[in-house]
Amino acid sequence: MRALPLIVEQWFADRGWIPRRHQLEMLGAASSGQHMLLVAATGSGKTLAGFLPTIVDLIENPAEGLHTLYISPLKALAVDVQRNLLAPIEEMGLDIRVETRTGDTPSDRKARQRVRPPQILLTTPESLSLLLSYPDSALLFESLKTVVVDEIHAFAREKRGDLLALSLSRLLALAPSHRRVGLSATVADPDAYRSWLAPDADMDLVRLVIGDPGAEPDLSILIPENRIPWAGHSGYHAVRDVMKLIEQHRTTLIFCNTRGLAELTFQKLWSVNDQSLPIGIHHGSLAVEARRRIEGAMAAGKIRALVATASLDLGIDWGDIDLVIQMGAPKGSSRLLQRIGRANHRLDEPSKGLIVPGNRFEYLEARAALDAIDDGELDPDSFRPGTLDVLAQHVMAMACAGPFDERELLAEVRSAAPYAALRDETFGEILSFDATGGYALKAYDRFRRIVEETPGRWRLAKPAVAQQHRMNAGVIVEQPLMDVRFKGGRRLGTIEEGFASVLAPGDRFFFAGLSLEVERIKDTDIIVQASKKSARIVTYGGQRMSMSTHLANRVRAMLADRNDWHRFPDDVREWLEVQSERSILPEPHQLLVETFPHEGRHYMVAYSFEGWNAHQSLGMLLTKRMENAGLKPLGFVANDYGLACYGLEPVTDPQSLFSPDILEREFVEWVERSFLLKNAFREVAVIGGLVERQHPGKRKTGRQVSFSTDLIYDVLRKYEPDHLLLRAAWDDARTRLTEVGRLVRLVDRAAATMVHVEVDRITPMAVPLMVIIGREAAPEGTADEALLVEAEALAEEAMRVD
Repeated sequence: MRALPLIVEQWFADRGWIPRRHQLEMLGAASSGQHMLLVAATGSGKTLAGFLPTIVDLIENPAEGLHTLYISPLKALAVDVQRNLLAPIEEMGLDIRVETRTGDTPSDRKARQRVRPPQILLTTPESLSLLLSYPDSALLFESLKTVVVDEIHAFAREKRGDLLALSLSRLLALAPSHRRVGLSATVADPDAYRSWLAPDADMDLVRLVIGDPGAEPDLSILIPENRIPWAGHSGYHAVRDVMKLIEQHRTTLIFCNTRGLAELTFQKLWSVNDQSLPIGIHHGSLAVEARRRIEGAMAAGKIRALVATASLDLGIDWGDIDLVIQMGAPKGSSRLLQRIGRANHRLDEPSKGLIVPGNRFEYLEARAALDAIDDGELDPDSFRPGTLDVLAQHVMAMACAGPFDERELLAEVRSAAPYAALRDETFGEILSFDATGGYALKAYDRFRRIVEETPGRWRLAKPAVAQQHRMNAGVIVEQPLMDVRFKGGRRLGTIEEGFASVLAPGDRFFFAGLSLEVERIKDTDIIVQASKKSARIVTYGGQRMSMSTHLANRVRAMLADRNDWHRFPDDVREWLEVQSERSILPEPHQLLVETFPHEGRHYMVAYSFEGWNAHQSLGMLLTKRMENAGLKPLGFVANDYGLACYGLEPVTDPQSLFSPDILEREFVEWVERSFLLKNAFREVAVIGGLVERQHPGKRKTGRQVSFSTDLIYDVLRKYEPDHLLLRAAWDDARTRLTEVGRLVRLVDRAAATMVHVEVDRITPMAVPLMVIIGREAAPEGTADEALLVEAEALAEEAMRVD
């Protein structure tokens, strides 16, 4: 550790603060030039710890030029950090310039930043990649001393992390002596992140600094009238209790797992907001102006409650929040801890949080999450090799910066942890793809983006390629979107084309907290007017969050351990007791499969707890097998906890349906024929630069992008089935969309430990699944009232013990 300059020491003293141990430890490590990873609780001054060495160095060694690059996963986080960082700099009277650079930064400021950069630049992975694509990037970054990666857990294991890792490898070549600093509040495996952060994945180069533990969070589960519903996901049953809590607290932050559920929750709260308290809504589909307004109002303390999604998960300082409520299941202990940490954003005060489970299985998941936090168990961190579509984009960015030597670039790429094991042959394929589009597409000039001017040395095919690359670069590929506007022109945000396609003039939908009526649809605009009538909830596609593996393991253990049940509400305990009497409760290692008749159909229900994505995939495969076996399947439903298939014939041998070869035969055939692979290809084609979303003065519609990618997909499947991007799409479809690892575990467990129980009618544990049938396509939460009525009728039959 080392002493602070007098001016910094005085600044702490004026506020009655004492620098924390980890802040001084970060300062000491910086003075010896070490890379660092700081893992510290929310509210512990992580951001200041990351910047303190920069401030001290610029006080002691004033200099122009870019000194520190701060990289955050969110534009809003960069803006928030700038606001909070400017205050101490101004209060100390320091001549240090701090600026942000994101997709929202005006073009004239971006141009000026490259000529006269600030000492501290706050940016995102995508904007950094674009900066590195300019020929003058070597001059811009030659003075770089420090790179700070905030909320490192939020993107290191994803494609944005791949892009950032590649950009960090280029920065190491441009400024070899700079330090890397990672900041995070919630990681289960710090060593894995040290390896990701380190040059050449050498973990020992990164010093781990652990912050002091904060006050234990005050967490509980909200159970109105000591009753948990049989079905539903929205927590709608507790809306009046939530409103009372809002009235009793200064500022309440209410997290929902989906944008549609956030819109529904806002409407339900507003309907019982008898005091007309100011309540806001915030999610990623709202217009940036709307999000900025609500963020400003939150920071100023003008809002009593804010309903939000993961767009506010991360470390933004939202003012005086004293309660966080999680509507529905938490899905993971790390995510819950991150969200609860928004309350009382101070290390020495406990964060107060409540979970509102939507049904009885969600109660068990909520209980498991609280137990995991008590035991200090976080969600496991799983890293995978870097993706090829992101690497293809990075190679194009390097070509835009100037000609490159392929051996030098390969060595640089391999210094990034996700690409440390990249084979020579695969890198050669990347170069070939960027040069021609691949064997099946090489006859088309528009796919020629780089050329080999001499053996092993590559350059852009023509200057215009650089402009096209910068207009289309990035790794976040949204679903095709349409703008929602008032007829006066004000933009409210975006909804997905898939939902918009079913709208007609006169239809109404809830969005941005408003009931909106469609006036007309013109090109990519939906022109709306405000309405006071009821409306439907906007639905969004994409991957659903699944319950984490370690929470699933805890739920399995709870079911089997009767000594644990005394903690549960009476109705949950009774539910499990009757289940045990009428069927069985599986041991943690077992897979329980129940079969029974109901209203002229035959049902097979498997309780596997492997998450919605894995269950959805398996449901497709099982119904195909049932069809081949003559069991006349009618369909299936899935949630995080289990899977129910139903048909006209009884399933007498479920073991044969779950046999392991289902993953070798039907799985491959299903993925290749389903929308999964085509959707995954659309994403990798856009990221890899095969299909461009934007041209000067014009943006392709989602339909045009889909049409282009579908054409190319069909050509490659026919003429070049081993194409680089088809392989990348397969990797995405297998891991991200089907959660194939959990699918494999599920099938393996079925082969080894399946317990088949035949019963004469529906069982208690089957009720939450059975009630979904017929409502699979309904937006989450919209049918909750009808669900509750039907669930009670099913429950009455299931809970009879005669």
